[in-house]
Amino acid sequence: MILITGATGQLGQAIIASLREKGVSAANIAALVRDEKKANGLKGSGINIRVGNYDDTGSLVKAFHGVDKLMFISGSEIPKREQQHLNVVEAAKQADVKYIVYTSFMRKNEKPDSPIAAVAASHIVTEESLRKSGIPYSIMKNALYADMLPIFLGQQVLESGVHFPAGDGSAAYTLREDMAEAAAAILTEEGHANKEYDIASGDNHSFSDIADILSEVSGKNIVYGNLTKEQYVERATRAGLPSAYADVFAGFGEAIKLGEFATESGQLEEIIGRKPVSLKSYLKNIYQASN
Repeated sequence: MILITGATGQLGQAIIASLREKGVSAANIAALVRDEKKANGLKGSGINIRVGNYDDTGSLVKAFHGVDKLMFISGSEIPKREQQHLNVVEAAKQADVKYIVYTSFMRKNEKPDSPIAAVAASHIVTEESLRKSGIPYSIMKNALYADMLPIFLGQQVLESGVHFPAGDGSAAYTLREDMAEAAAAILTEEGHANKEYDIASGDNHSFSDIADILSEVSGKNIVYGNLTKEQYVERATRAGLPSAYADVFAGFGEAIKLGEFATESGQLEEIIGRKPVSLKSYLKNIYQASN
């Protein structure tokens, strides 16, 4: 039995779809949800629904009963995430789970001066807890989602241009569906235990490159405006983005500027057995269709 946490989220759903494409039967897949009412779409597919909460270790132990492989998708509640993740690992130990695949994220600087230190901290603790758990594990250090770029760029990007505090830094933006396919491969194939992978396209792009791609696919002259962190936060909040999100996005911009998400790793391609979807293909699909 393979259990996917965060199963109603976009990554969770994509991993379930990839598992089914690989021939895993619905009867051998379980989905962890906090609210069973939100799992109606999964219920009709024959997938097992397990109710559990990262805040409640007991509920997780019960949900993990009979699970061989745990697809552990990191939580989104950053202030609470460290303890929540420790609860998941402890529950997996108590429930005798045989293997854990964890979605972490790529970074190079693990010191407190990192612009994304608040995001990285819980991942670092979780990875260490997995290494010490005694349970075979795989850690997926996921690159920045290409799927996040439309949010970073804003709804008016084709009219107002690209504005972000990323300097000339590049990142290996990677599509969520490719990450999901990699997760399904790791869960269903041999040879991945106790390994850590950079799950990244290996094809690095700056925001200036992104502006050029948008110009090509939209037929408009899209210019990149390199902002300071303060300028970005002011601009984003004025456009209606909550200040807390603007600060987090600006932190990612600073990290991109410093090269935190740049890599030429080919591990994702090796795992999925093909070239990952290119950033140009993804942006063309999004912005040529909306133009």
